[in-house]
Formats: sequence, structure tokens, C-alpha cells
Amino acid sequence: MPFAAGYYLSYLFRTINTLISGPLSAELGLDAANLGLLTAVYFLVLAGAQIPIGVLLDRFGPRRVQSVLLVVAAGGAALFAASTGLLELLIARAMIGIGVAAALMAGLKAIVTWFPRERVALINGYMIMLGALGAVTATAPAEWLMGYSGWRGLFELSAAATLAAALLIFLAVPDKAQLVLPQRTSLKLGAIYRDPRFWRIAPLSASCIGSAWSLQGLWAAPWLADVEGFNREALIAQLFLMAIAVCLGALLLGTIADRLRRRGIGTETLFAAVVALFVIAELALIMRLPLPSLLPWIVVSIVSAATVLSFAIIAEYFPSELAARANGSLNVLHFGWAFVVQYGTGLILEQWTPQDGHYPAIAYQVAFAVSVAVQIVALAWFVVPWLRSLDWRAPASFLRALANDNVPVETVTASTEIRMFEPHESGEW
Repeated sequence: MPFAAGYYLSYLFRTINTLISGPLSAELGLDAANLGLLTAVYFLVLAGAQIPIGVLLDRFGPRRVQSVLLVVAAGGAALFAASTGLLELLIARAMIGIGVAAALMAGLKAIVTWFPRERVALINGYMIMLGALGAVTATAPAEWLMGYSGWRGLFELSAAATLAAALLIFLAVPDKAQLVLPQRTSLKLGAIYRDPRFWRIAPLSASCIGSAWSLQGLWAAPWLADVEGFNREALIAQLFLMAIAVCLGALLLGTIADRLRRRGIGTETLFAAVVALFVIAELALIMRLPLPSLLPWIVVSIVSAATVLSFAIIAEYFPSELAARANGSLNVLHFGWAFVVQYGTGLILEQWTPQDGHYPAIAYQVAFAVSVAVQIVALAWFVVPWLRSLDWRAPASFLRALANDNVPVETVTASTEIRMFEPHESGEW
């Protein structure tokens, strides 16, 4: 619960720019590219901090690292509230990014340390569900608060809450995690990046989860306003429902993964299915299919919680004493791609001239299509090894038999080996 409080604030800071983008741009004169850069610098700093923080978490434990960094985030929030120009806002946003860089990994480190591996996906879902309430707060509740205090007062309140969370973690969390820290292992950080299993899932996880973070964290609101024509009230209502979907999605994905695992179905299979659904939802937005816009955006929101699955998969690949480093190695790619998509979308939109303050639909369609193309390539990379492992003799012989009744049909016997992924541990399969 204390780590969920830290992750709650991380989610709040990640998605709050969606709400304040309008007032912030109006007051400080920010265009789409500057707004994209301001929001994306958060992800850039997070990406750069993941591996060092992973090492610190494995060395000193989540309690000390998380509590110290949240103090930095509190200072960044206070500076953001007092900023009067783009440079000050960028520095403050970077401080916030550094301060919450361990928010997710600290909780995951604690979970891997204190819970059995077969329950990691479920417990991840619980923590991410609670943390994602920060995205809920960044919609209607924050809009209500801004009506009284403005966006500056909102960040002053966030600074105080972040400092309180730092004290809560430092005082309430035990040091049990320190029991595993002295263990030595021959597995180094370089070995994580050389592991073929890591590179099978990493491009897919990064391109999809990073894109979902970028869309929900900033570009969902401009799309709804410029393309769908939503007014402020309708926009806030849909963002609120999307945020609720993140919470429920985290719990749903964790629960489904836990139950499928008991039936012998790996988390990788569920993750691939979720990604395929994500690509379909994005294509529905790009092609403007006659669907309620809430439906594809709900899928986008659920995918932003799919770290429940990818981190559970990574936890199976590496020993628990290196869990933070392994998660950090994957998170570098998550946040790095989120930065590329968030800033790149702003640059692409700038290639079109706004009409009455709104960018045309084609600008968003082009920007979103670039991300989808990368995701499709990553999905193919993920599933090709599985397709190659299938025995295609039965379908081929069946087709030959249809053409010639005299040709015997080859059958797939029970001894035929069909695998989707390599075994994670020597005795698992």
C-alpha cells in the first residue's frame, strides 16, 4: 500500500498534462511541439534513470530509494507551480521524472521479494490498479480543484502529497528486502540485454505500452477535442472513464493471467492477444470506423496497464535479486518509446496548419499510424518463433487429400512437439 501511494502520484504526474494542456498553453503560449516536449521530457528522464535506479533498488532496497526520490519529485512539483517560462517548466518536469522514476520498480521489487513467483502477475495487478487511481484523479477531481486553485495550486497540493508519501514509505515499510541483497550472482546487467528471451518481448512491450502511455498521458485530449469535437465537459467525462479503465484493466489482466497460468497457459500468450486487440483499436481510431470513440480509447487505457503482464514475464526470466535491474532494463525501452511517440506526435502535428485552433484529423491519423506500423512489426517479431515451431504437415497433407482422395492424410500424433516459447526454468515444461 505505501508503494501504491508512490505509484499513484507517479500516474498523476504522468497524465496531468492532458488536463492542464489547454490552460498551460494559453497562459504561456506553448505550441503543439513545445507541449509535446514538455510532457515527453518526463519520459526521457525516466528512461535514463531506470538502470541506475534498478541497481540502487537491488543494492539498498525499495524503502530507502523510493522515499529519497519522492522528496526530489516534491521539489519538482513545487518548482512547476512557480514556473513562468518553458525552461523552468522543463527543469521542474525533469525533477518530477527523476523523483518518480522508482515508483513502479520499487513496488515490483517488493512484490518479487515478498511473494511467490506464480502470484506476481496478480499482485502486480493489485498495485497497478491502486496506482492508476492517479489517472482517475487527473481527470474530473483535478478539474474540480483547478476551478478553485488553478493549475499552479494543483501542483502545490501535489508537492505536499508527494512529500507525505515519501515519509509514509520511509516510516511504514520494513527492511525485509535487505535479506536478499547480499546474495551474489554471475548474471550481470549486460547478460540481461543479451538474453534472447528479453529481446523477444521487449520491442513489443515497449512499442505498445509506451504508445499507450503517450496517448493517454497527452494526446487523447487533443484528439477528442480536435477530431471528435468534444467540448470541455464531455472531454473530461471520457478521460475519467478511460482512467477508470486503467484501474480495472490492471486488476483484470492480473486476474486473467493468474487463472490462465493455473491452467497451463503462459502469460506471453495473453500478452500477445492484448497487443493484437490494441492494434485493432488504434486502427479503428485512424480509419474513423463508425464506433463510439470510447470503445477504442478504453482498449488504449487497458493496454497502458499491461506492464502487469510484461513485468510478470520478465520476473520469470531472471532471479529475484536482479528483479529491479531486469525491470529497469525493460522500463528504459517503455519510457524511451513513450518519449519518442509523445514528442514525435507533436512534431508531426506541427506539419499541418491549425484551423480555428484545431489540428485536422489527417494530422493525428498520420502520427498514430506511424506508431501502429512499429507495433505490427514488433508483434510479428514476437510471434514468428511460435509460427516456426508449429507442425504444418497436417494442414498440408489435409489440403493434398482434398485434391486427391487417394493421398493418405498425415495426422499429428500426441507425441508431436508444439511449443510457443522456450522454457523459462529447467523443470517448468
